[in-house]
Amino acid sequence: MENKDNEKKQVPLRLSPKLYAEIAAWAEDDFRSVNGQIEFLLTECVKKRKKSASKKDEETD
Repeated sequence: MENKDNEKKQVPLRLSPKLYAEIAAWAEDDFRSVNGQIEFLLTECVKKRKKSASKKDEETD
């Protein structure tokens, strides 16, 4: 049996038709599904946020 902590969470998400079309086109360019593209983009944003936060911490030290 798979560990519950490793299961992906399902999140309902509402997007405008224009934004969905943009993400769908981008996903196709990157050979990903729309869901995969959204997950990729969110992951990248979280990584950048963590890097930004660690730089701020270094500046205040």
